[in-house]
Amino acid sequence: MEVLKINIYQPQAHYRMPFTYQRRHTYPIPPYSTILGFLCNILGIKNYNGNGGPNEEKFDKLKKTKIAICGKFEIKTTEYTWFRNLEKDSHIKRFGTAENRFVNGHIEHIGGQTPVLIDVLNNVNIVIYLYHNDKEFLNNIEDSLKNPKDRLYPLHLGRSEDWIVFKDIEKLDLVEEDTGGNFRYFFWIPQKPYPANPTNFVKIGGLRYKITTFYKIQNGTRNFEFIEVKLNEGSISGINFFWDKKGNLPVFFANFEDREV
Repeated sequence: MEVLKINIYQPQAHYRMPFTYQRRHTYPIPPYSTILGFLCNILGIKNYNGNGGPNEEKFDKLKKTKIAICGKFEIKTTEYTWFRNLEKDSHIKRFGTAENRFVNGHIEHIGGQTPVLIDVLNNVNIVIYLYHNDKEFLNNIEDSLKNPKDRLYPLHLGRSEDWIVFKDIEKLDLVEEDTGGNFRYFFWIPQKPYPANPTNFVKIGGLRYKITTFYKIQNGTRNFEFIEVKLNEGSISGINFFWDKKGNLPVFFANFEDREV
């Protein structure tokens, strides 16, 4: 099984858990939606609307891509910062009237301020595996990573400021193994993997999540689709899985053609 392996280093990263606000928690590895956004960026897929054209062809192929994600980090820290709320009521609460911009004799930015805690991962290593029946599409992704002529924005994972360094981009063949152990990486274990093997999900330990995949913009809001997974901390045994011999890592592919809306 030939796959494309992308090995990434990040000095810092924050992969936000949805619905966390005053303290913004992070997943230890990026969810599938973050990787899909990263791939859309490097492939130049923008404003997909279903009206045909090269974007639609690329996007349809992207939906059939099988993705496996694992990673680790050295330490987690928490940053204390201020977010600005630009709502009118927040401005009035801060300044007294909608027209006023002075506080204690100094001009300030509009709106109000809210203290926020942000969990940040440091010295992050992320490994992404991609498989597709169309090998030319994988070649296109590989070429876009190495020769980024179509990318839309600077490459990042997580926040815009969470820039990346490519440690390695390579094609390799995976084999099937049942080697167990503690691999000291975090893994997403999908309930509906590729190829289908629900036994892995039952036997492997981990916290259960529904994490985001693709989305559509409806009424100005991103409405995401979800996939059920377990977040495993590296202890795996008693099952068969794809094996990356070079990296000494098990590989668990998610199947987005069988997902929840």
